[in-house]
Amino acid sequence: MRAAAEVTQRRFAPFRSRGSVSSWYATGFVVLVAAVLRFHGLAQPQGKLFDETYYARDAWGLLTKGVEWNYRDNAPAYVVHPPLGKWLIAIGEWAFGYYDVDGDQRLTGHLVNAAPEFGWRFSAAVAGTVSVLLMVRIARRLFGSTVLGCAAGLLLALDGFHLVLSRVAMLDIFLLLFVLATFGALLLDRDSRRAARLHALEAGDGEPTGIPWWRLLAALLFGCALATKWSALFFLPVFALLVLWWEAGARRSAGAERPWRDALRRETGWLALCGVVIVAVYLASWSGWLLTDDGYFRHYRADTGQSEPPVIGALQNLVHYHRQAFGFHSTLAEKHPSQSWPWQWLLLGKPVTVHLAYPGAPWGQAPVSEIMLLGTPLLWWSFLPALAATGWLGVARRDWRAWAILLVVAAGLLPWFYYAVDAHRVMFNFYTAPILPFMVLAVVYVLGVAVGPSSPETADRRLVGAVSAGAYLVLVVLCFAYFYKLFVGEFLPYADWAHRMWLGNRWHP
Repeated sequence: MRAAAEVTQRRFAPFRSRGSVSSWYATGFVVLVAAVLRFHGLAQPQGKLFDETYYARDAWGLLTKGVEWNYRDNAPAYVVHPPLGKWLIAIGEWAFGYYDVDGDQRLTGHLVNAAPEFGWRFSAAVAGTVSVLLMVRIARRLFGSTVLGCAAGLLLALDGFHLVLSRVAMLDIFLLLFVLATFGALLLDRDSRRAARLHALEAGDGEPTGIPWWRLLAALLFGCALATKWSALFFLPVFALLVLWWEAGARRSAGAERPWRDALRRETGWLALCGVVIVAVYLASWSGWLLTDDGYFRHYRADTGQSEPPVIGALQNLVHYHRQAFGFHSTLAEKHPSQSWPWQWLLLGKPVTVHLAYPGAPWGQAPVSEIMLLGTPLLWWSFLPALAATGWLGVARRDWRAWAILLVVAAGLLPWFYYAVDAHRVMFNFYTAPILPFMVLAVVYVLGVAVGPSSPETADRRLVGAVSAGAYLVLVVLCFAYFYKLFVGEFLPYADWAHRMWLGNRWHP
């Protein structure tokens, strides 16, 4: 019985490591690298890049009208994404200023007057930097190693795809941040619930009591993800499954005869409450639309001769808006030069050209300034082998960490194959943004296995693994440095630009 108790204690004990204070110094260094890369020259290139044309202006409308607004036509704008990401962009515009040439709309920054591009890109840079911070701490908790945690954060910080999304006013970096933060909160929920269960077992009690605050925080964060882009819904079943799986595993370790039945019976109520939190956060993100009269379709029922009672009528109008927006998303078939298909994404088959300029001479002679939404090639071409190895290790070692990583990646990637094959919907490589951190986690997981545990018997193997992992990280850094100017739009001589088109016409704008 004592051996069994020791096994249970070991399984339920939360992760703790020595040097927790020093780990924050290491984390701070990685985050500093990420912040410098994301904020340096943030206002360049000038003007609105790619979808900044929509989102920067929508954010300004939220600031001034409470809803997205078309200033050129002086009418409410029809938008097809929820408001939260644009509200976050609006924070930077409020703080640092905004200028719209088409609508001649100006805003003086309430904190500092800066280039308007800095204002509408500021929040994305903050989100990108914070996601690197979360990445370090989540990977450290997941793998029980500060070194591996910092490696994960550094790989994310030095990924060109992540860097570009952190330097343009688009929604995807916010979706990435909230999905990653939700996963991190669920990890902490797993720790806290298992610690509570261990305490209950030692005290001779039954089920642990208390409110799962980390789980409720995860619900709040997921509500923020959903209020940024609807594609967050793809992750909801997997996150719910992880909660039940981890709870059932804890019950099994504690000796429960029917762990899954017990988990379903006792956790369904909390999951339902999480659903209420998600819906509440989502509706709160629409408060500007609900509390004003200017939003698109705000009074659809009244305008079409139908009854529109208070509150209920507003919600009915919001439902109609959502139906129209869903129809737009489901049937989006207009061709775009940067569109791509899901089977191309992890192979970098068709990056999005965010910006392209070659002033002063014809194409082929002038220096080229391009921002390409391109992942650091060596890192991204590691993803498929790393995911395959993670799957094999998950089976061979029965490692819950491997399966958690793979489930989240599958949730964010596989649904797009359906839309590509069945609906033939136009799509872009930035749809992979929310699964990027988890693909990096797969790479670091494999690196950690290659290095192996520390023991006298495995010293030689560990040395070979550490050198190999270190060499891989150095090569990723060098690859990032080689492509850096394509990530930030610095001018390159045409010949140097052409040398970086490794996949030829597939990368040409």
